[in-house]
Amino acid sequence: MTEPEPLPLPLGIGYERTPASELLGQADVLAVIGFGASAALPDDLRALRVGLEPLDASLLEVWRASAPVQTGRAGDLRWSSDGEHLFFAIEVDEATHGGITGAAEHAYRTLAAFVAASATPHLLRLWNYLDAINLGEGDAERYRQFCDGRARGMGAHPDTRYPAATAIGRQDGVRVLQVYGLAARHAGVPVENPRQVSAWRYPRQYGPTAPTFARGMLTATSQLLISGTAAVVGHASQHHDDLVAQIDETLANLASLLQRIDVDPSRFAAHSFLKAYLRDPADASLVAQALYAHLPSLGGLLLLAGDICRSELLVEIDGVHRNAD
Repeated sequence: MTEPEPLPLPLGIGYERTPASELLGQADVLAVIGFGASAALPDDLRALRVGLEPLDASLLEVWRASAPVQTGRAGDLRWSSDGEHLFFAIEVDEATHGGITGAAEHAYRTLAAFVAASATPHLLRLWNYLDAINLGEGDAERYRQFCDGRARGMGAHPDTRYPAATAIGRQDGVRVLQVYGLAARHAGVPVENPRQVSAWRYPRQYGPTAPTFARGMLTATSQLLISGTAAVVGHASQHHDDLVAQIDETLANLASLLQRIDVDPSRFAAHSFLKAYLRDPADASLVAQALYAHLPSLGGLLLLAGDICRSELLVEIDGVHRNAD
């Protein structure tokens, strides 16, 4: 009888203060993501600077592998892999592709083709950062145009499953689309939130092309990759201009997602790392206090200045829940 293949070791994802140059000298580091113009990152294929300014301590997001790491480039895309997990990043100048729609289509066509042909063909998680996400009226809004391009790029590879994802607006005026993500040798299981309409089923009022992502992704190693989560119930935004109420609603959505996979809420916080994106940087202290009041043993919190995909929303949260050591 053939022995079953052992499950892979989980990817380590967390926030660290160690200088990037030192981190990238460690054999198990798959990726280092820095935030803001002042993030000190060496020239390394595993290092990515995201144009969102941090609002508290300057932390680096660090991904740690469980086997030797290889790196490379494939056209516009750069990658690193330990054979089980794949980090990839692509940065696309909008001007070279006629705007955000063309840039998104190019980014997604490129990454979907690369991932599908790799030894790690299963997309698990994507982060999308673009300038001025709410600029434009109606279907001319840049987020809606991004969704159009993303769907076109993904549509070229119909076997691709919707991964967990985040899309946030940078406030730096740089019209370069940044996309980075995680793929794996083993498929994950998409997780939906019963309090919310699945994003790809949004009605036409939110644009001609619905967003193509899952609310979360449960990996083969039982890690929950949490998509960008905000104060949306059904498909409608809640609590316009009320930050505290939006935080509470967002946490209710997070709790609902956890219940879908039977995560014990009392064990969630200590083994979780969250990002909170804030439209107004002046709200940082209030958001941090509220989140630590609800999750006092949270493993790590990163506060970033960024615009949410709907102009009435003030805060969005994403993150990862990892297994206990």
